[in-house]
Amino acid sequence: MPAKSFIAQLRTRPEKRGDMIALQSELKGLVFQNEPDALVYELFQSEADPDLFQVVATFRDEAAYEKHMHIDFHDRLVPPILECVAEDMKLEFYRSLP
Repeated sequence: MPAKSFIAQLRTRPEKRGDMIALQSELKGLVFQNEPDALVYELFQSEADPDLFQVVATFRDEAAYEKHMHIDFHDRLVPPILECVAEDMKLEFYRSLP
């Protein structure tokens, strides 16, 4: 079964940038501690636009992605993350190729 990945683009409100970074950093740490089938989970901040972020994640398979979406700390951290954004998140899903 191919790995499942997503790239999420988030534009934060400038006054919430620090909160976004702190919340996403906490989420990233918890993903690596508790989700062995999360192969990649990274937060990137644009060098040209400090309010623009990309989250790149890869999960071993669909089941690992579903576990991530329903794990307790995801449910706790994502709502305040979304409160930091200035516009709708852009989310794209990808499958690995052989």
